[in-house]
Amino acid sequence: MIKSMTGFGKAMVQLPERNISVEVRVLNSKQLDLNVRYPSMYREKEHEIRAIAGQIVQRGKVDIFVNTENTGLAASHSINHDLATGYFQELKKLANKLGVQEPADYLSLLVRMPDVVKSSSEEVTDLEWNALISAVKEALGKVDAFRSNEGFVLAVDLRKRVENITALFASLEPFEQGRMEQVRDRIRRDLQSVAELKIDENRFEQELIYYLEKIDVTEEKVRLTKHLDYFIDTLGNDESAGRKLGFVAQEMGREINTIGSKANDAGMQQLVVAMKDELEKIKEQVLNIL
Repeated sequence: MIKSMTGFGKAMVQLPERNISVEVRVLNSKQLDLNVRYPSMYREKEHEIRAIAGQIVQRGKVDIFVNTENTGLAASHSINHDLATGYFQELKKLANKLGVQEPADYLSLLVRMPDVVKSSSEEVTDLEWNALISAVKEALGKVDAFRSNEGFVLAVDLRKRVENITALFASLEPFEQGRMEQVRDRIRRDLQSVAELKIDENRFEQELIYYLEKIDVTEEKVRLTKHLDYFIDTLGNDESAGRKLGFVAQEMGREINTIGSKANDAGMQQLVVAMKDELEKIKEQVLNIL
């Protein structure tokens, strides 16, 4: 069964010191466009998160948001002395180079520099790593379930559209019956209306056969029938069929357009227009399929 490309999922895990929440949103995109936002302490797990998301989501614009909320006692802090010393030396060099007065209180400036003061709450234990990955998988699992539910709704609508095209296609049959004979008679009448024109019957039949072959739609009807059947089969047998269904819809459009150009009948043209309208709705929905 097909799946929708759009989806949403959220998961939360509670630990003694903090809560972790993971939210995943997926929108339509031709390729996999993955964006992960997380606290800096989880940086080393980004690759693993991306790998898991890519395997499950496969295609779409994916935004993953990881947030934390500290719930334990007040965290202790430590100062990275080596880093603070390095900042101090570089700031003195910069002040001398620019010829500006050095700050009176370097300490207040240094403690605001990146990573100089580190909270013990930013230390990630194995328990927390496992909890984070578990929450990511749970949120992505909910996205997958969301996509499956939406895919079911899309499949119902697409089947209805194909049924409509099939019904319109069947309505062409009465127009086909006797159409060639009517064209033959009309051409003969038109030629006979020119009194001084003498008709070579053999040449007339040869040219007529050539013309009738050009407006015959038998091959197009056979191919369109196969495309319609294949479209329905693909809906039920392939989860990530968006691209394939798009290609099949293009082929369906090609056959419908050819039938329309060969129709040479107002009634047939109206049915072709109605089929094109249903096909456009199919193409719009296919864009939402994984």
